[in-house]
Amino acid sequence: MKISGFTMGKNVSKLYYPIRESIESILPIVDEFIIALGDSDDDDTTLEIIQQINSPKIKIINTVWDIEKYPNGTENAHQTDIAMRECSGDWLLHLQADEVIHEKYLDTIVNNCKKYLNDERVEAFLFKYRHFFGDYNHYNDLYGWYPQEIRLVRNKPDIHSFKSAQSFRRIPEFDGLSYRKIEGTHKLNVIEIDAYIYHYGWVRPPIYMQKKTKSLATIHKGKQKVKEIFKETDVDFDYGNLSKLPIFKETHPAVMKNKIADFNWQNKLHYEKDYLPTRELMKHEKTKSKILTFIAKKIFNNYKMFGHTNWNTIK
Repeated sequence: MKISGFTMGKNVSKLYYPIRESIESILPIVDEFIIALGDSDDDDTTLEIIQQINSPKIKIINTVWDIEKYPNGTENAHQTDIAMRECSGDWLLHLQADEVIHEKYLDTIVNNCKKYLNDERVEAFLFKYRHFFGDYNHYNDLYGWYPQEIRLVRNKPDIHSFKSAQSFRRIPEFDGLSYRKIEGTHKLNVIEIDAYIYHYGWVRPPIYMQKKTKSLATIHKGKQKVKEIFKETDVDFDYGNLSKLPIFKETHPAVMKNKIADFNWQNKLHYEKDYLPTRELMKHEKTKSKILTFIAKKIFNNYKMFGHTNWNTIK
């Protein structure tokens, strides 16, 4: 049995993604790690960071991004597909550049890959998520933050990245462009495994968070629209009131040690219980989100009931 790891990215280091930590977190269990590295800016050092890992398992594919040809975030899916198609494993483990797996889950992943290797009913594995927010001590589990997602799939030619690389789906006779197409596509049959993806996409200095937000908006809405939205430059992102979020009391992946040691923006965060952001409220800050979260957690004891389900669960 062979497991391939894969990811993609552009301007990863200059936007404060923990890509080194992401790659290193699964290197012990993969036979190869494929990276589709986009045409980054001159001041980006992602290539050098990856080369410093110095692993023979790593293969870099240089790519060029075209958000005109792949609009509405589909360039993310296209780049993910580029990396996935270069993988040679039986199972393909995808981590986005801000996702890390704790070492305590590695055996669980490998054991499930072995267990279901010859069970063709199983097309993918479903991971649980921990979305860290603002700092490394708080996480967001409110309505609007996906509690699960597919991150490990079989190496099948009709399995593709989906939408903005949020998930995966079977797309027979794929035209190479329609990553958001629903008609004629199929949800994957998955097994839920007891392992978390640690998502650090919302943990970076506020100035970098603002730049990342602008970058993602450009990919999804186009350059002209972003010019209208982001009239100010070099402003700090407001994470809002962190005192309302749960506190993380477990350990982070060992590979995150140095990244966490670099945490130096605490004085720009708000922990005051009465703090209200002056910006437009994010989805999880709105009253509707709080009500739905309460209903799901306290009444139905099943937060997942309000999450999207781009999969069929095998019981």
